[in-house]
Amino acid sequence: MAQSYQTAAWLDAPGPNTKLYLKHDVPIPTLGPGQVLVKLECSGVCHSDVHAILGETKRMAVHVGGHEGVGQVLKLGQDVPQSYLNARVGVKWLYSACLACEICSLEYTRCPHQSNSGRDVPGTFQQYIAVPANFVTKIPAQLESEKAAPLMCAGITVFAAIKKARLSKGEWVVIIGAGGGLGHLGVQIAVKMGYRVIAVDEGDEKGRMCRGYGAEMFLDYKIDNVEKTVKDLTRGYGAHAIICTTGSEAAYTQAFQLVRILGTIVCVGLSMSHLSISPFTVAIRGLKVIGSSVGTEEEMEELLGMAVKGDVVSNIEVFELAELDDVVQKLVKAQIVGRAVMKIPV
Repeated sequence: MAQSYQTAAWLDAPGPNTKLYLKHDVPIPTLGPGQVLVKLECSGVCHSDVHAILGETKRMAVHVGGHEGVGQVLKLGQDVPQSYLNARVGVKWLYSACLACEICSLEYTRCPHQSNSGRDVPGTFQQYIAVPANFVTKIPAQLESEKAAPLMCAGITVFAAIKKARLSKGEWVVIIGAGGGLGHLGVQIAVKMGYRVIAVDEGDEKGRMCRGYGAEMFLDYKIDNVEKTVKDLTRGYGAHAIICTTGSEAAYTQAFQLVRILGTIVCVGLSMSHLSISPFTVAIRGLKVIGSSVGTEEEMEELLGMAVKGDVVSNIEVFELAELDDVVQKLVKAQIVGRAVMKIPV
């Protein structure tokens, strides 16, 4: 590969008034031992990218965000098996973990020493990325790259969250934010797992999509009496589990109104607010409140298997990388149905 520079969607510094722009003189990364060089085809855009770009979460240490990339391995670093060369792979939020600490022995995705794509190291809104080979995911040939990209974060995150709820077939689950990047995949996953799904979001287009994916009920939180309808559908008890995929304070407050006694609330959406939660309510009702983010490679393989069968399909809107700044604003205004995916320049 003769060229030394690449194009990236560049962020000078995070902040509420920041602007992303294409920068064409970004050095192509050099490989370290155990790494592969990936020529990216596309990248999904996560709400956590938006929070980071706008300076609402832990400060980005890099100028290039993104963590839902799919592309082809062009070059191998030292000690990387030859089988990775030319493979189509996914690059995820978890860029690396130590795999040696006490936390890693329990769940390596929570490693306190981890590095993250688009936060600690340059992410997937660029043409090339160097990444540890043992943290990429090989993409099945049956999946289109643009459809596979959202599975690298949105899909695996909501898949792991639903599994953490430990539901039995036929039990009720409410997915708040069901028309978004995580939520629309969560509806499909939960339906295929045999759960009864109540989808909560806003707008006719998101409603049609969720019902088309098998949700028994779609509730528009701006119009419908969500709490009454959920209670009516569940014989007055409330849902067995709430998967909150949006970070709004109102959504998390509502989750406690919709869950039944002995139910589970899985917190996925990143809220910038400090919520008022009553320990009395949690204790007396026997509630379980669980945090969940990303998932293991074993869970990813299971999810990709569902996608290959057509049980999970990413609903995407595709944009050019130069449009990333506009896409961020669309996500702030909840104007994307499903997931936004950026095409990376060739």
